Amino acid sequence: MKIHMVAICGTGMGSLAGILKAAGHEVRGSDKAFYPPMSEALKRWEIPTVEGFAPEHIAPDVELVIVGNACRKDNPEAVEAKARGVKVMSFPQTLSELFIRGKRSIMVAGTHGKTTTASLIAYMLIEAGRDPSFLVGGVSLNFDKSFRLGAGEDFVVEGDEYDSAYFDKRPKFVHYRPEVVVLTSLEFDHADIYADMKAYRAAFEGLVDMIPETGLLIACADDAEVMRVAERARCPVLSYGLSPKADRCVTGLKAESDGMRFSFEGKDIWVPLSGRHNVSNALACMLVGEFLGLAPAGFEKLLKNFKGVARRMQVRGEAGGVTVVDDFAHHPTEVAETVRAARERFSDSKLVAVFEPRTNTSRRAFFQDRYPESFEGADRVIIVPPFGVDQIPAAERFDSQSLVADLRGRGLDAMLMADADQVVAELVPELPAGTVVLIMSNGAFGDIHQKLLDALSARDS
Repeated sequence: MKIHMVAICGTGMGSLAGILKAAGHEVRGSDKAFYPPMSEALKRWEIPTVEGFAPEHIAPDVELVIVGNACRKDNPEAVEAKARGVKVMSFPQTLSELFIRGKRSIMVAGTHGKTTTASLIAYMLIEAGRDPSFLVGGVSLNFDKSFRLGAGEDFVVEGDEYDSAYFDKRPKFVHYRPEVVVLTSLEFDHADIYADMKAYRAAFEGLVDMIPETGLLIACADDAEVMRVAERARCPVLSYGLSPKADRCVTGLKAESDGMRFSFEGKDIWVPLSGRHNVSNALACMLVGEFLGLAPAGFEKLLKNFKGVARRMQVRGEAGGVTVVDDFAHHPTEVAETVRAARERFSDSKLVAVFEPRTNTSRRAFFQDRYPESFEGADRVIIVPPFGVDQIPAAERFDSQSLVADLRGRGLDAMLMADADQVVAELVPELPAGTVVLIMSNGAFGDIHQKLLDALSARDS
């Protein structure tokens, strides 16, 4: 098929473009802007793209138009496709119909940890020789891509609760035919989609209702909301976590420079990941493996070479003795866990945390009171104003200056800076060797990572 994708640079849409091409389709796409890692990935996969939206981007021979949830009803390409009678489908609908149908769907859902956990499961099954297919919302550093088309019976998918398309406001995960579901966490998010926690919880209740009696729900016992939703499951439920109240739990957590070590049912296990939250993610992965018949004794061997996911505690480089780390964290819980993981991993380094509120929820004041406690462990904190602040009503906007004041009130060295360029200009002259700069944003953030590395290299040349 000849396919055009509207808003192709999103993590999900870009991944879908890659797997469609791998399946033999002719794929191209458009977006209003292109930024790493997906912009670079699309180039590697040799998928033609064009910046901006225009009717003429829908070529005369296009057979299918796939729209991302960033595409609005009045998008000129969506309007053109409808006017010409070209078939239009959403990202999750396409993934389900063309790839998941006929496979055993193994889904990871929840507010936090979806991408890493799904990537761990996919990597484990590949190393075990199961030849799975997968699609996740981040680029796997082992494969340099976020998808795989395998011949095995399993399809591992990240189950996003965001809406599907302008014509389908249901969560993406309702399309994915789940048989095995890992539910990692439940905290309010996506304030632009869900009115409140009740509405957000209802989406996951619907997901749990979809799991067949022959399936399995692997639920994080450390999260009360997860266990509340799990009560309605008609399939077996297996709880996991760091607490002894879980059916399967871990003990003896120890942070090491290259990973985490822990005990699980008498076995000493090491995983190449940082942070307590990633121990929980690794445990969920192991339980999926057990359900699929893998031997628990081989778990550490299967995962020892896992390299992680782009933009999840990813070291982007080192220059002038300064290490620059990139992370996707944006929710206050994610920020807190990421800062703590960085503090443990780089225990002997000065830690500078730089945060850009960019999601539709973090740009709003919903979590204004929670962010101050999220940066404990950082030696210095830099906050920039919310991205695209003019798009948010003034009364609803997140107040970065107020956050800086609150951080100072907690004894932290905090400063407000206007943008990525100011951060680079003011930080670089004073960063000593041995410093770690942790950048947290779910967007391009003005290419701050490379700008920092370039400026540090120039400073010391």
